Amino acid sequence: MERKVVTKPQRRTGVREAAAQATRDSILKAATKVFAKYGYDGGSVEKISKAAKSYDRMIYYYFGSKEGLFIAVLEGIYQRMDDAEAAIALDASRPVDALTEVIRFVLGYYRKNPEFVTLLNTENLHKGRHISKSLRAREYSSRAVAIIAEILASGASQGLFRKDLVARDIYLLIASTGYFYTSNRHTLTAFLGEPLESPEAIAHWEDFVIETLLRTVRADADEPQDDENNSTTSHEDTSKWQKSQPAASRARSS
Repeated sequence: MERKVVTKPQRRTGVREAAAQATRDSILKAATKVFAKYGYDGGSVEKISKAAKSYDRMIYYYFGSKEGLFIAVLEGIYQRMDDAEAAIALDASRPVDALTEVIRFVLGYYRKNPEFVTLLNTENLHKGRHISKSLRAREYSSRAVAIIAEILASGASQGLFRKDLVARDIYLLIASTGYFYTSNRHTLTAFLGEPLESPEAIAHWEDFVIETLLRTVRADADEPQDDENNSTTSHEDTSKWQKSQPAASRARSS
């Protein structure tokens, strides 16, 4: 008599994991929008679960608390910027071009991702008390600073950049020019009476920032000049710099 072997149906763990990840991602996406719109205090769990078409209990299940969810949102926006920056094709052997591309990326990223700026404004109002609890936040800044450090080292070895530059300082300078312009564009437009969000204004600011940063890092930036016609920088050195610098990076005078 043959014995029938009854096999239990295999659990579709892969499908469950995919569904769980989809739910988690949906909550994170909704939370990013809600926190950006209402801030941390106004971004309630109820609003987030409704926007995610989920349930309050799922937020606590995946993130532990509202604060845990907010920290995950902050980590997420940092990671997306880090991933985007890592995808830029940079050639450190051409340091002027590479630094120009980094500047363009940072300014463009802030402009194209206003939620990033809004969420950071919210966290700064809370004195960084949430992001300080993140174990991953420093991972994202370290890559950006490392990229700039490599570019600066290459520029210094070629005699194009100063040798006393600190990568963190250049990173902060680039970030501040992009962040401030984006976060304060509405009030500055009213205060200055100029449309800072127009394509012309944005292009002019980008060019000006690039020109300013390149002048800051260039090897002869701190060398004194005797007079108009007797510069300590030789014509040959100046030509070398200008050939390395993309014409588009020179700020327009208009």
